[in-house]
Amino acid sequence: MLVGKELLEKSKLLSNKSEDEIARGCGYVGPSGRVLRKSFYRALIEAKGYKLSNSAAGRAGNRSSRGRRAEFKTKVHGNGNLLIGHAYTKKLGLEPGQEYKIDLKKDSKIISLTPLN
Repeated sequence: MLVGKELLEKSKLLSNKSEDEIARGCGYVGPSGRVLRKSFYRALIEAKGYKLSNSAAGRAGNRSSRGRRAEFKTKVHGNGNLLIGHAYTKKLGLEPGQEYKIDLKKDSKIISLTPLN
């Protein structure tokens, strides 16, 4: 991720692109490929000489921060899939490769998972 003068120069070179393309071009992309807009904007503000408070600046670049918080809600995607993300499986202690039986209660719209051992 570029910072300071390099960030300003690179973002100026990419100024004819979309905001996401500029952020990507400056290296503000997370491991999943998601554009890290907040970190990008904070870095731009600091590169322009504005000082952010220590707590705000610390959150932007601190890898130990928790990142996005799980909201414990989801929605059905346009393709009909219902995604349960990593935050939820981690909180439940679910491991890759584990298998579960899916039980549906149509009347109450409850979905439950039962481990298959």
